[in-house]
Amino acid sequence: MKKQVFNPYLPSWEYIPDGEPHVFGDRVYIYGSHDFFNGYIFCPGDYVCYSAPVKDLSDWRYEGVIYQRTTDPVNKEGKMCLYAPDVTKGPDGKYYLYYVLDKVGYVSVAVCNKPAGKYKFYGYVHYKDGTRLGERKGDMPQFDPAVLTEGNKTYLYTAFCGNHMKDRIGAMATVVGEDMLTIEEEPVVMVPGDLYSCSDSKDIEKAAKEINCPYKIDSENWKGFKGHEFFEASSVRKVNDTYYFVYSSIVMHELCYATSKNPVTGFKYGGVIVSNCDMHIDTYKKADMPSCYGANNHGGFEFINGQYYIFYHRHTNNTWYSRQGCAERIKLEADGSIKQVEITSCGLNEGPLKAESEYPAYIVSNMFIEKDPCPYVGSDKYPYVTQEGKDGEHNTGFIANIKDGAVLGFKYFDFKNVSKITISSRCYVYGHYEVRTQWDGPVLAVIKPDLSNVWEEYSAEVIIPDGVGAIYLKYVGGGTGQLKSIKFN
Repeated sequence: MKKQVFNPYLPSWEYIPDGEPHVFGDRVYIYGSHDFFNGYIFCPGDYVCYSAPVKDLSDWRYEGVIYQRTTDPVNKEGKMCLYAPDVTKGPDGKYYLYYVLDKVGYVSVAVCNKPAGKYKFYGYVHYKDGTRLGERKGDMPQFDPAVLTEGNKTYLYTAFCGNHMKDRIGAMATVVGEDMLTIEEEPVVMVPGDLYSCSDSKDIEKAAKEINCPYKIDSENWKGFKGHEFFEASSVRKVNDTYYFVYSSIVMHELCYATSKNPVTGFKYGGVIVSNCDMHIDTYKKADMPSCYGANNHGGFEFINGQYYIFYHRHTNNTWYSRQGCAERIKLEADGSIKQVEITSCGLNEGPLKAESEYPAYIVSNMFIEKDPCPYVGSDKYPYVTQEGKDGEHNTGFIANIKDGAVLGFKYFDFKNVSKITISSRCYVYGHYEVRTQWDGPVLAVIKPDLSNVWEEYSAEVIIPDGVGAIYLKYVGGGTGQLKSIKFN
């Protein structure tokens, strides 16, 4: 890589959640929805795209707006939002963008001759009689489409299943024909929502009839999904002869996966790939302890230049509505399984970051109040990443609302001969930062910032053992601080 790259991998002023990475040619393209800085709703922006060479994931290029929300005929006034999309290359060599607007229950499709050109509206996914998928009697409303094209068939995965929604049975797979719009086979419900994971097949069939569900139900393996049932965020990949269905579970912060040898039936629960609050990870903390403020999650994995990566998103600005794309390396084991990975600051980088320069504080990977860790964003007592100015202004992010007991973790660095650590701080603070290499480990140094209305640097001598490790800053004291950067010497 030309330079190091870290999480979030796009500029700190960019808010592209729900990231679906796809390699087309020698570049990887990121398709996602579009939040705003300090947002008040999900996905109010037009679709934009970023791409990078597969051999240099530090070199992201802004491709511009690829699809405006007013392009869809039913959204000429722009009152509806563009929810999470996906893109596939059709049998004709063109690129097809599948999406759902926020106030309708059917799937729209746009088309382009290039992966990141200007997409044009193409039509709606429909049955052979012309009825749109989602509008037939008994149809479940469509949401978060994922698409995979093989030969002349495209497999479409959709659904939203909130907690205890009896009329939302689970995620569904639909086979679309060569025209990329017409349904060729009756949809199949293949992964359960939370009300159906413990039921036997007869009970599920009975419940489906009660709500006039017209779909086929493939419930043979559903009991294995207990506690990790489908919520939203469908994504799909094929590796060798195995189909991987990635989705957000009912707890929202985790991306899980299920596998099958068939694209529409036989899916079995596999496990959690990533959690945006690091729940279940027990390498540096207890497994049930959240170490960041997360919430909903969405993403997919992709094989890029010999390495698999899972893409997901994090939450900023102390809101659910300003999300940023992150990524981590994953490994597909010999048996096809995927072990859950930690959330880190280094993400797409080719290993740990070099502990020899200054890093922006917004790359923080762990952020919590020691006495009150919580997996969901939204309390005014928690620290959070933010920026100055308005949405679209290219102002570097920083951490705000740092109060007593706040722990800020940065992972991972390659330490060599580090003897001093410097932070850039401002605001009214009446305390100090404790420097550690484990969040609950011994204090290696203390940095005492002063009251300041501008960014000021403060340093402390420290001896950090050489090798790969983390840095944690714990604030102890009164006031509410802000952190712009951390520097090693």
